Amino acid sequence: MEAFPIIDLQKLNTAERSATMEKIKDACENWGFFELVNHGIPVELMDTVERLNKEHYKKFMEQKFKEMVADKGLDAVQTEISDADWESTFFLKHLPVSNISEIPDLEHDFRKAMKEFAVGLENLAENILDLLCENLGLEKGYLKKAFYGSEGPNFGTKVSNYPPCPTPELVKGLRAHTDAGGLILLFQDDKVGGLQLLKDGRWIDVPPMHHSIVINLGDQLEVISNGKYKSVVHRVIAQTDGSRMSVASFYNPGNDAVIYPAPELVEENAEDKKYPKFVFDDYMKLYAGLKFQEKEPRFEAMKAMESRAGSLGPIPIA
Repeated sequence: MEAFPIIDLQKLNTAERSATMEKIKDACENWGFFELVNHGIPVELMDTVERLNKEHYKKFMEQKFKEMVADKGLDAVQTEISDADWESTFFLKHLPVSNISEIPDLEHDFRKAMKEFAVGLENLAENILDLLCENLGLEKGYLKKAFYGSEGPNFGTKVSNYPPCPTPELVKGLRAHTDAGGLILLFQDDKVGGLQLLKDGRWIDVPPMHHSIVINLGDQLEVISNGKYKSVVHRVIAQTDGSRMSVASFYNPGNDAVIYPAPELVEENAEDKKYPKFVFDDYMKLYAGLKFQEKEPRFEAMKAMESRAGSLGPIPIA
């Protein structure tokens, strides 16, 4: 069995740069996931985010989660549940406009740490996008420009906890899906696992590692790469012991960004263009109701709407 791809970003500044870029290329083409170490985000900040997140859950979220479980009867199910997840979550928006000051119950230290963490993740996301451009043969900055829209990219964080579950075989922590957006950066628990991706028909664990950032590709990078890169189905298995922390940040196109395969990646024959042209917000509206279904019908539905976006191109960055 192939080893899960782990990328040491510091090696990009050494004689191993070429081999490291090849590992990133292989991960994007064959896994849709990879795990970063030596990524530049201070480990002290990551430790602070983890500690404050777990304290916040215990203080403000745990009782709400227990009430949700009781209301839905998730603690007494006898058959597999397909319409609910065993997770406690809240969302933070960073770009184009932050809502972090409006989220109730966030204490000052947690707000401050998440703001600082988001800045580091935004820079990391843009660096990774440029590495993908290099591997795809696109000019530097192409993907950032493709995501930009009129107000810049959408960037936000889903903060989740997956408490112990008595019946993980019946209730998933998070049901299988692909991510709708662009680039996902995940800071996950290094002690309690549960994240799995589907590869070659088998579920493979994404290994918990201390101070790593897991990267996975969303549907929009599959479109822009014309299928060279793929978004991959993944899920979270709840555990009977231990509570898993997940801080997933999504670097996505702006609402009015026009998404389509990069012309450099489409051969002269128009039949080689495998994906439609569409406005990102239209895709998100469709995805909202179809998240836990296969992605291919979503792309087909966008083809039917292609005429709306057909005359549009990328919006210039001011």
